[in-house]
Amino acid sequence: MKVARKNTITRRNFLQASAAGTFGFQFVPSTVWGANDRINVASIGIGGKGRSDVQGSANSGGTIVALCDVDEKQAADARKAFPNAVYYRDFREMLEKEDKNIDAVTVSTPDHMHFHASLRAIRMGKHVYTQKPLTHSLWEARTLAEEAKTAGVMTQMGNQAHAGEPIRRAVELVRAGLIGKVSEVHCWTDRPIWPQGMKSRPGPKPAPMHVDWEQWLGPVPSRDYGEGYLPFVWRGWWDFGTGALGDMGCHIMDMPYWALELKYPTAVEAEQDGGTEVAGPLSSKVTLTFPAGPYSHELKFCWYDGNGGNARMPEPEVLEGTGFDAKSARKFDLIMIGDKGKFLFNRGSTKFKTTPDDLLDAVEDTPRSIARVKDEDVEWIQSIRTGVPALSNFAHSGPFTETVLLGNLAVRLGKRIEWDGPNLRATNAPEAAPLIRRPYRKGWEA
Repeated sequence: MKVARKNTITRRNFLQASAAGTFGFQFVPSTVWGANDRINVASIGIGGKGRSDVQGSANSGGTIVALCDVDEKQAADARKAFPNAVYYRDFREMLEKEDKNIDAVTVSTPDHMHFHASLRAIRMGKHVYTQKPLTHSLWEARTLAEEAKTAGVMTQMGNQAHAGEPIRRAVELVRAGLIGKVSEVHCWTDRPIWPQGMKSRPGPKPAPMHVDWEQWLGPVPSRDYGEGYLPFVWRGWWDFGTGALGDMGCHIMDMPYWALELKYPTAVEAEQDGGTEVAGPLSSKVTLTFPAGPYSHELKFCWYDGNGGNARMPEPEVLEGTGFDAKSARKFDLIMIGDKGKFLFNRGSTKFKTTPDDLLDAVEDTPRSIARVKDEDVEWIQSIRTGVPALSNFAHSGPFTETVLLGNLAVRLGKRIEWDGPNLRATNAPEAAPLIRRPYRKGWEA
């Protein structure tokens, strides 16, 4: 797995980045592009969400020169849209052969492959956009953030609303004291909308001819192909996915995590129904505890998921006064509770609601201090051109992904975890180690 790294850091780069160090990123790339220079992009995982990520990079000024997917059926639309791009089924072969032809890489594979594809590209000095969740394990998230900083590449995690007006304005208002210091956050989703709670892996069947199953497995210990893995329902299996929390947590938990300048929780506990050794739960509630910070008291940060009769939601007193109850709540909402009242937030709308109703009046003149962008794809491509990091770069999204995945750790262990974030360690649960850093199949060691 290890490949030679390109030295992309110079003294001049370091000084430029230090002068523009508002975003907490230490280096800018050694190559600076003019407005009309081509940025050549290779894309790994080009079906499903990957298809729109390829198009988004092209629409934002990237030139798509190479495409990779282990599933020829899933790859068909992107190959048709970009017929001049070279097609591969093995991303390692693509990166090796196209090294001199590519500047940047998108990674939109299933969760279990995010780390290996992203790490190899980073170590080759490529700028990287990776879909959420950034990685499958906590150690992987920490490692990608560190390696990206060392390589000096421009990065972005694909949690799309981070680039939108609702989240960026909400961050400004919360920091301006909209509801005072915050003591509780409650986030929820109606997912999973795919099967979870399976008690055993499916019976073996021959893999479809259009899928290279060994490449699809990648670092996962050898598993037989079976019905119920492809093309989308892999999310419910712990081998490949990160469940409802991994799928939606990086979206819904993003605004409060960012607004409150959170980093490492000190503890996490979970309630769940239906989770097994091989599959995620039918529903869960995860409670993270964070130490007090500049915009929060000691913080209780709660996550709820589940669909239909398995749905979990906050207690009625949390929803009281918001106009919401468990039946009328949207599927992607959150509530923050502070000294002054409550803030009800939906990441798709700037029609903010508070309880009491007049809290917005006091902060309506708050300056727009966070840069505005068209979308996350434009922000990433522009970061490559300018050396100004995108705001969901791995320095932010790495620690954030650790927090999201910590919830799954509590779900899978079934106990309260005392968490030492700086050292990536569950101090009261040594059995957590192989989940914090998962084992890899031979030949896929990082």
